[in-house]
Parts: sequence; C-alpha cells; structure tokens
Amino acid sequence: MCGINGALSFADGAFRVTPSYVTCMRDAMRHRGPDGAGCWIDDARRVGLGHRRLSIIDLSAAGSQPMSNEDGSLWLTYNGEIYNHRELREELERTGRHLWKSHHCDTEVILHAFEEWGIDCLSRFRGMFAFGLWDARARQLWLVRDRIGIKPLYYSVHHGRLTFASEIKALLKDPDQHRAIDETGLFHYLSFLTTPGPATLFDGINKLAPGTWLRVDDDGTLTHHRYWDVWDDVSTMMDDGEDRIAERVLAELRTSVSLRKVSDVPVGVFLSGGIDSSTNAALFSEGESSPVRTFSIGYAGAYRTYQNELTYAREMAQRVGADHHEYLITAGDVMLFLPHMVQLQDEPIGDPVCVPLFYVSKLARDHGVVVCQLGEGADELFVGYPSWIEALKRQRWNDVPMPGAMKSLGCGALAALGYDRTVHLEWLRRGSRGEPIFWSGAEAFTHLEKRRLLSPRLLRSLGNLTSWDAIRPIRERFERRAPEPSHLNWMSYVDLNLRLPELLLMRVDKMTMGVSLEGRVPFLDHRFVGLAFSIPSALKTKHGTLKYVLKKAVDGIVPRNLIERPKQGFGVPVNELFEGPLQRMAEAELQRFCAETDLLDADEVARVMQSADGSKRWYLMNLAMWWRTFIA
Repeated sequence: MCGINGALSFADGAFRVTPSYVTCMRDAMRHRGPDGAGCWIDDARRVGLGHRRLSIIDLSAAGSQPMSNEDGSLWLTYNGEIYNHRELREELERTGRHLWKSHHCDTEVILHAFEEWGIDCLSRFRGMFAFGLWDARARQLWLVRDRIGIKPLYYSVHHGRLTFASEIKALLKDPDQHRAIDETGLFHYLSFLTTPGPATLFDGINKLAPGTWLRVDDDGTLTHHRYWDVWDDVSTMMDDGEDRIAERVLAELRTSVSLRKVSDVPVGVFLSGGIDSSTNAALFSEGESSPVRTFSIGYAGAYRTYQNELTYAREMAQRVGADHHEYLITAGDVMLFLPHMVQLQDEPIGDPVCVPLFYVSKLARDHGVVVCQLGEGADELFVGYPSWIEALKRQRWNDVPMPGAMKSLGCGALAALGYDRTVHLEWLRRGSRGEPIFWSGAEAFTHLEKRRLLSPRLLRSLGNLTSWDAIRPIRERFERRAPEPSHLNWMSYVDLNLRLPELLLMRVDKMTMGVSLEGRVPFLDHRFVGLAFSIPSALKTKHGTLKYVLKKAVDGIVPRNLIERPKQGFGVPVNELFEGPLQRMAEAELQRFCAETDLLDADEVARVMQSADGSKRWYLMNLAMWWRTFIA
C-alpha cells in the first residue's frame, strides 16, 4: 500500500519534468508510505513517476518503485495489492518470456502481465489497485483504478501536462495547479456528503472512476474506458435453493478473507461486534496458530444518541481467542483531530465516522499492525440498512399508478403545510418526476433545503441542476445491463457505483493511510460482489429480515445473539458534541466562509447551525474547514 504520483508533459508543450517537481508532490503523501521513496524521470524529461512505499509484500529492496521491466520499456508506480499474484507469476513463468528481479513482488507481476496480455491483464487481477504505467514504446501513460474503487486516483490536465496522484494534496504542489471550488460539485456535496466522480470539489481536478482506465497519449489525447461492471460477474441463481446459496456465500467469503490474510507484516481486524466484523474475525482466525489481533473503538462517557458496542466486540473477541484492544474517544480527541481530519480528507467527506475510523486505525498501528480487515460492503450487498426496507416500501407505493400531476399537487400541498424541509417531500418530488426514490442515501440536504442554502448568485448559475444529474448515468447503465432490474438491485448498484467508492471507501483509504495502515475489505472482492448480485432479490429480504442470506451463511460461525441483535452503525454522537465547544468553533468557521465567499446564504446557514440536527451542522462545518485549509 503506497502513495503514487506522476506527470506527463505533452509533445507540443514546453514543460519539463524534474526530480524536484516529482518528489515535492510525492512527499506530500509521506504518511502513505513511510518505508521508502522512489523517483524516475525519463531522459527527455517528459515523463516522471514518484512512489512512497508502505512495505507489505516482499519487504526487500527488490520491491522498490517506480519499477521497470527487463529492458526499461515499461515503468510502473502502483498502490494496492494483487491477491492472486503468486498464481499469475507461476503462469507467466511458464511462458519463459520474462526475467524476474524479485522473489514474490506483486508489482513486478503487473509489469510482466502487461507485457504478456496488454491492458487486458486487468481481467486477471484479483485485488485493489491504482497505478500509473508508462509504455515508452507506444509513448502512452495508462492510469487504472480497481473495479470497486477501493483505492483512489486523481488527475489534472493543465498547462500542457497531465499530473496524477493518490491524493489531491500532491497535485496541489504543482505551482500552476488552479485552486477553486467546483460549484456543481458543491451542489452535489450537499446531497451526497461527497463530490460524485469524475469531479472533485476542486475545479479542474478529477477522479478516475472505479473499474475504468485512462490512456493518455504523448500528444495529450485522453481515452477513457470502463473495463468492468458488476454485471460481468453475475450469473443466475434462480434455480439454487437458499441452503445452496448460503453455502456458496460462505465459501466465497472464506476465500476472500483468506486471500486478504496474505502479508509479510502483521495483519488484524477491526471489530465492532456487528455481524460483518464478527464474520471477518471468525473467518480470519480459522487455521491460525496465533491469536487474531482485533481492535475496537468506543466513546468515553454516556451519550443519548450513541451506545458503545464494546460488550459485543469483547464477546466475539473472546469467542475467537483474539488479542483484543480498545480505545475510548473523548470530546477532546474530536476537537484535536478536526484540523488533521480535513488535511487527510483532501476534499470534504461529510461523514463524521471519519473520527472513529481514524482512532481505531491509530490504535491498530500503535500496536504494531500494518494491515487490517474491515467489514465495508456487506450492508450494501445483503441489505443491512433498516432504511432500505422503508425505501422499498416507499418505492412500491410510488409504483401504484397515479398521474404525475397529482403527485406534483401533493408536493405543493406538503410545502404549504410546512413540510418543505422534510425528506418526505423530497421523495414525493422524485416520484412525481418519474425518478427512483432511492438515490444512494442522497438526503443530507433535500433539494429545497439546498436551494435555501445556496446564494442567489449560485442559484442563478446552476439553473435547474438537481442531484439526479449525478445519478442518471448510473441509472442508464443499470437499465441497460441489469438481468434483474429490481428496486433492490438498483439500490445495491447505485451504492456500489457512488456511495461506496466516493464516500465509504474514500474515508477508509484516507483515515487508514493517515496512520500508514492498509485497509482490506473482504466483502468487496469483485468475485464475491458478483456472487451477491446473483442472489435473487426476494431472498435477500425474506420475512423482512435484514441480511437474511448472510445471517444464514454465518450461523454457527458467529454467535446467534450477535447475528440477531439490531443493527447499530459505526456512529458519532454529533448532537451532544455540538452542545459543547464544537458549536462555537463551527459557527466561527461558517461565518468566515459566508463572509469571504459568495456560495451560501448566511441567514440560512445560521438557521441550520442553530436549529438543525448535529449531522447537518457537521456537513457544513466540514465544508467550511476544507475551504479554509485548501482554498482560502
């Protein structure tokens, strides 16, 4: 796991890449790779690659990057893990066409796989990855992001060059990089708590979408291609009984966890005591001669809105004989961490779960663990959110034949009755426009709330924009390819393409790498994801039970009381935190933001900060702190 960066100067440009240019960008991400650093510049100074190393597989110098093939025609800077690299290496060795420098380095496998199969080598990789590969013969730079989007990759085109990096802060080290807010991105952030790709909240800086590659020719021509969609790995399971389906789920998950145990450094598990992390801990401990190391987080003191789950985590840790560790976060920890959190985020990630995620990552790293497994993805694949059941009911009500005009009248009536700030009016508004009710949890602020929040100038500039504009391309792919275009499959699909890579996995990457820790997510192995999408929708919610299939699969591995206890998310008691000094700090941040920008309406912001729930205050505070840190 590492930090990567690079630059390509286009053939007709005057810019030349220098070692100091590459290393300055690279070392802005020192936290991603404290174990080593490398830089390569081609002789013409048109191309440069940088790398910060967090040593996990093959700790020897042979694993250092940027890395070349035998004749120097390919150069690679790579972040991630190819879990099946041993099998691929054996296949490549049998051809007799490749010379190897390392003993078991997965980076070198990527290079020789590209030599052997070209960009189609991606179909053979099982893992998480983002990389930049320079093909000197073809004079092409390839930028690639893994299928699910577990690892981020940003790029910018300006002043006759393209720059790329694992983090935006590296791109900002280029003195010619424009710094300004992407105003459309701001509008969508107020819905999604993140800026949907390919945009970022920085005007002119983009994210590479999950499951895509970008080829950059020497003359600056950019070619994007989506090389994977989940439907590529979906097959029908309509004729399989639920017992057989549960067996297949457990077998594939067991394989996924086992693959993510492979490491030359210590590996642990984040353990909350819920079904996802408990399953990880149980499967990880199978066949181990030493105790699995588990890490849990809670809060010091009692809070009305959040109850610690440590009792459940301890029970599961005891069951698997874990070497278990805990940390209790204080209100002071939150205040102390906020400036650092914004620095790590690069662009606002409005979810306050960044706080406990950072502290549990730090807990693991402080105890000598360099890799941890997490439970992200299970809720989205197996319907783990109670709100999804409610969303399904609302969607079915909306499916009842009714003229759109009547729904529009209903919207007007609700607004007249004072419900114009509620999410219920938002759902009815979507239904009246023929749009699905579920937008990947896009209810941070409703459409009408956003129109109150935005300044008159920005409202005029954005015109009739809605956050459906960010969802529409995903919906079109779903309708074009889904073999079972059910409402539930839509909910999983849009989350797989938006909320997971842009919010949940982004917070995992930024907070874990902030302490030089690698996070691995067994539930998001692409083969396991394909299997989960193959399960008939009706079975996933049988008897109205959340995670029905997963619970059936792990029954006997995870204690029944942990399987059946109500879901509790990984949360933050934001309402209580805003009863203390956090409120004063947040108000000061937003007052400055409103005074020095022409983006939000100061009166509406003040109303939100006085009367809205703590989550909405946090979203705005995160935005204002980001602006002060990176733009102002």
